[in-house]
Amino acid sequence: MRGRDARFDGVFFLGVRTTGIYCRPSCPAVTPKRENVRFFPTAAAAQGAGFRACRRCRPDATPGSPEWNVRADVVARAVRLIADGAVDREGVAGLAARLGYSARQLRRQLTAELGAGPVALARAQRAHTARLLLQTTELPSTQVAFAAGFASVRQYNDTVRQVYGRTPSALRAASAHGGHRPAGNRGRDAVPGGPIPLRLAYRGPYAHGQVFGFLERRAVPGVEEVLGSPGGRTYRRTLALPHGPATAEVEEAGGDPRSAAEPGRGGWLDCRLHLTDPRDLASGVRRLRALFDLDADPYAVAERLSGGALAPVLDAVPGLRSPGAADPAELAVRAVLGQQVSVGAARTLAGRLVAAYGKPLAAPAGGLTNLFPASETLAEAPLEELGMPDSRRRALRAVAAALAAGTVQLGPGADREEASRGLRALPGVGPWTAGYVRMRALGDPDVFLPADAGVRHGLTALGLAAPASERWRPWRSYAVHCLWHAAQPPTSPETS
Repeated sequence: MRGRDARFDGVFFLGVRTTGIYCRPSCPAVTPKRENVRFFPTAAAAQGAGFRACRRCRPDATPGSPEWNVRADVVARAVRLIADGAVDREGVAGLAARLGYSARQLRRQLTAELGAGPVALARAQRAHTARLLLQTTELPSTQVAFAAGFASVRQYNDTVRQVYGRTPSALRAASAHGGHRPAGNRGRDAVPGGPIPLRLAYRGPYAHGQVFGFLERRAVPGVEEVLGSPGGRTYRRTLALPHGPATAEVEEAGGDPRSAAEPGRGGWLDCRLHLTDPRDLASGVRRLRALFDLDADPYAVAERLSGGALAPVLDAVPGLRSPGAADPAELAVRAVLGQQVSVGAARTLAGRLVAAYGKPLAAPAGGLTNLFPASETLAEAPLEELGMPDSRRRALRAVAAALAAGTVQLGPGADREEASRGLRALPGVGPWTAGYVRMRALGDPDVFLPADAGVRHGLTALGLAAPASERWRPWRSYAVHCLWHAAQPPTSPETS
């Protein structure tokens, strides 16, 4: 806190008793006396203790704690589900049922560890969503209330006043006059039904080129596209969200130019979300954060991996990330398509699949024309258009059927071990496919793929053997990306 170290933004929060304000560790305000400070594990806990969000450092807009990526227990799974809007859509009882606990048991575990129960955590997220909508759109305040997930306008007004110390109208007015809106949210963007411009925060350095290049090589025609050239690319894709289809645009350029020069600083990716229903804002943001691995802790990764043969790669690619998935079911299907073929071939197969079975958008946007096919559709599809061996078509249908029936769960609250076992029990799904799905769809930071061709080439290039991977726990997924980078040119299947 005294060092204003942004590496810990989102990891903990501090409340100042004398002001009634809570902040992120990197807040530029005068450092308070230690005896006047209380520390909290979550923003919801600070709000529950009666503290209001600081107007200077905006602690509600920090990157998420990397702890939830590493951990796979019930608390971490609950946090990921709440971030996806599960409480707003299904209530606490629905959240608990998904996790196999009673509402009382779940509430007790969350409160004991996070200082706040599921209702308080969801309430903090609603407040943050409301602020984003107030400051980045011209939606009427009443529509903002229900879009953010509040049950009533009165609850919305009370929560915004308590969390931000202002009424919703004052919060919107402060943004309009204080220049807090993200770049581009003026003129044509600031209209009802228009795109919602956002800043997606991350901590530490961020390897823009590595991440955007990885996504560009795999961009599925009709569902994804990457425009521009390295250094100024825009990634665009369709999203199937709970209340309707959406499209997203994320810019490679932007962020905080001081980040690279000042250790401990973070930055952001500029984003625009085009939503059918603003209630999907929180879910859309969570999926993009997972796709771009924005809640990672690059310092912890570098500390574990930089002491040996991977050091040159980390030096060349500071802030290396392990991209996740915007849609776990889509990623599982793409993993099957990518078995034993090149990245280009897997992309071609996925494009054919989208053209044949994807749901068309009501209004195509540039190269974005379809949603990725639903699992229910693929489970019964002949798939003859793909030109794949019968065994792989059977495997694809088996995966889609398991996802459609719910016998394999890959959502934000999924149990990683259970999902991996369920996948490997399906015909045609081996260790590579299950591991790749676990790494990307389930966001597991500790997956190693010894059978992957790119990994083997990377190990050879660095003079390593597969057993070396044990020393890279719990960040072996990032080590895999280091090895793919070392294996130039890329030679592995879909994962390279």
